[in-house]
Amino acid sequence: MNSAYFALPAAVFYFAGGLSTGLRLFVGRNGRRPPRHLGITFGFVGALLHAMVLYNNMTVSGGLNLDFFHAFSLAAWTIVLVLLISSLNKPVENLGIVLLPLAALTVLLAIGDPAVRIFRADAAWGLKVHVIVSLLAYSVLAMASVQAVLLAIQDRHLRRHHPGGFIRALPPLQTMESLLFEMIAVGFVLLSGSLVSGFVFLEDMFAQHLAHKTVLSIIAWVAFATLLWGRYRFGWRGRPAIRWTLVGFAVLVLAYFGSKAVLQLVLER
Repeated sequence: MNSAYFALPAAVFYFAGGLSTGLRLFVGRNGRRPPRHLGITFGFVGALLHAMVLYNNMTVSGGLNLDFFHAFSLAAWTIVLVLLISSLNKPVENLGIVLLPLAALTVLLAIGDPAVRIFRADAAWGLKVHVIVSLLAYSVLAMASVQAVLLAIQDRHLRRHHPGGFIRALPPLQTMESLLFEMIAVGFVLLSGSLVSGFVFLEDMFAQHLAHKTVLSIIAWVAFATLLWGRYRFGWRGRPAIRWTLVGFAVLVLAYFGSKAVLQLVLER
């Protein structure tokens, strides 16, 4: 079946979920705000349709198609799924304002991408574990970066004594910070597992053009380790926590997708 039949509705539901969640923040308490579960429900429907798109586009003879745009779409789907599941018992659904529309764009980009990069079905189980753990690490830390942006906006408004508007719809600052460090801690553990499994199961990483990705991933790991140590040892919070989170994630984006984009789209390897 044509993937567009699933992709377009998936994008619509993702955008609807982001819009519904955004209205809860930007419409005052006296206005008509959509219920919290509506945006989450739209997100789950979008994720289900997105999964069908991924299955149709990525399942090819001999393995999985993990070219740049399909890999980007798979990462976005994983991020959204982690977000939606987490939102069932934690107040993190506000991250969907950014993450759901981003996932919608990746769906639309992927269906127009004819490139094929095969990840073989008979690959070693250790390599499969490495790929899964890496995706989960990226997903959780992506959520942490969006949480850091929201925290920065909230902190700025409170410092300027402007706590009104959508800031009132956010959880208290202390809760936002606690959620941020929970995400970073989980993401750091997963990133550590990704690095360990990569060193154990990847052979001759220079021949596989993975040296730069490994170096950047280690730099990101050091950034998040420094942040967690600073939190534990010196009680870092607020702006230092936000800066370290965004720097670490920016390096991680370069590691996961920057190098892949250069190799595939520029160097055509």
